[in-house]
Amino acid sequence: MSRPDQAPVRTARTPVRAPDWFAPLHRVLAEARADQLSRFSPPPGHHRRSAVLLLFGEGRAGVDVLLTERSPSLRSHAGQVSFPGGRLDPEDDGPVAAALREAVEETGLDVEGVQVEGCLPDLYLPPSDYAVTPVMAWWRHPSPVRVVDEAEVARVVRVPVSELTDPANRFLVSHPSGFVGPGFAVRELFVWGFTAGILDRVIQLAGWERPWDARRVEPVPALPEPAQVDTIEAGGQA
Repeated sequence: MSRPDQAPVRTARTPVRAPDWFAPLHRVLAEARADQLSRFSPPPGHHRRSAVLLLFGEGRAGVDVLLTERSPSLRSHAGQVSFPGGRLDPEDDGPVAAALREAVEETGLDVEGVQVEGCLPDLYLPPSDYAVTPVMAWWRHPSPVRVVDEAEVARVVRVPVSELTDPANRFLVSHPSGFVGPGFAVRELFVWGFTAGILDRVIQLAGWERPWDARRVEPVPALPEPAQVDTIEAGGQA
């Protein structure tokens, strides 16, 4: 949540042409429909809103994306992997401002080195009753990122897309609730639920997907407390 004395978040002031590696993501932004990302759309006039930042960059291992692992002591979603983000505060000037503000609070990101390219369609999370706007951006000038508040975030990781698309790191995840959806095991992170669903769909729509064994099913690791399940289905299926 923003503080009353917090300065407005500013991104790169003069937009420049995105690098060639971002071109597939531009296609996703231009063409992706909500029903390609999830079978849940926000109810008309829904007011519980949040935003997440899909921040891509170019590191030593190629194109990567910024992920966080939530603290195991949290009451909700403990230990789960997520994109930086959170709910819109009254002070936020829309979902882009909220996603960037939350990224600063969670990872110490210098947003002046970030260029936002657009937003994907709003998605709906029935368990938490939130409409979520995925904000897509790239790192013009990468800055150090870190855990800012250990009570909220356990790890901050730039994960190479090549590792997310590696068939050895992909599987389906089963949850005791009956949910089955995409999963990834990368950099000692177990990615599932909403975050894995978005990654799965973006990777596929960007043309980055490699064949992987959908017969492999892994259970959700035990968490300190029962996990609330926010999910986005692969291919719009349960």
